[in-house]
Amino acid sequence: MAAPNDPDNVKLMSECAGDKVDEVFIGSCMTNIGHYRAAAKILEGAGTVKGRLWICPPTRMDEEQLKEEGVYATFAGAGARTEMPGCSLCMGNQARVEDNATVFSTSTRNFNNRMGKGAQVYLGSAELAAVCALLGKIPTVEEYHAIVSEKIDPFKGDLYRYLNFNEIDGFEDEGRVIALEDMPKIEDLLGMPVGAK
Repeated sequence: MAAPNDPDNVKLMSECAGDKVDEVFIGSCMTNIGHYRAAAKILEGAGTVKGRLWICPPTRMDEEQLKEEGVYATFAGAGARTEMPGCSLCMGNQARVEDNATVFSTSTRNFNNRMGKGAQVYLGSAELAAVCALLGKIPTVEEYHAIVSEKIDPFKGDLYRYLNFNEIDGFEDEGRVIALEDMPKIEDLLGMPVGAK
C-alpha cells in the first residue's frame, strides 16, 4: 500500500497496521465492477461502517449493474455516500473529505491537499478499503486475511466477473443520443434573450 502523502511512499500493511482511518473512498477509473462486489461482500451484514465511506463507480453502466445486483443496497446498509459515476474524490474537485482527515483510497494519487485540506491519504485495493471502513483503521495482516478468507475467497469466481459493455443492450447508443428537448436553450445559457445586448 502507499502511505501518506506520495504514491511512491510504499509500505507493508504491517507497517501501517492500527493507523486510524476517518474516511474511505472506493472509486476512480482504476476500479472495476468486481472491486465493488468484493467490497460489498466484506461489508454485507456488518451494519454502519466506522467513519465515512464514499462509493463512486467509474461509469454509469457499472452503477446500473451494481444497483441491479443489489450491491448498492449493501452500501446503503453500511451508511455509504454514493457519488455520481466519475472522478469524485479522486480529483478532489467534485467533493472533498473533511479537513485533516485520514483517508484510505483506491485512487492512484495521494498528493498533499488533493482530496481535502491537510488530508493524509493511504492508497490500496478496494478489498483493503472495505476492511478499513469496517474496522475504522488499517488492519493487521491477520485481521485482513481473516475477513477476506471468510467473505471473499468462497465467492471469488462470481465477484470478479467483468462487465462486458458490448454485451449490454443499447450500449452502442448509450450516451450518444441527446434529445433536443433535454438540451438547454441558448437564452438560458446566456441568461438573456438571443439578440439582447
